[in-house]
Amino acid sequence: MTAVEVNCGICGHHAIVEVSRESKTHVRISVQTDCEMLSSAVEKIDGADWRKALSPGNPESVHAVMFQVIKHAGCPAPAAVAKAMEVEVGVALARDVSICFQPRRE
Repeated sequence: MTAVEVNCGICGHHAIVEVSRESKTHVRISVQTDCEMLSSAVEKIDGADWRKALSPGNPESVHAVMFQVIKHAGCPAPAAVAKAMEVEVGVALARDVSICFQPRRE
């Protein structure tokens, strides 16, 4: 099982995402969060074929499915789900990621 923590930003939502490989091709995904949109989005992707879920442009990709429910284009949660999925199935190594705003240059 691979778990990641994501702080979603100005909305104030926080989540713990857990991904477990269920079979050679499918994963189980669960989330602990107070964000209703994220909870609903994870329900739609749970049990996914990870090969399709990690294929950009595929209508069954993590981002395509989750953004049917999540209404904020900048939400980092779908990327967190994809990263956890990649690590769980062995196509990526576990490494923290971040998005940090830089001071404005006037």
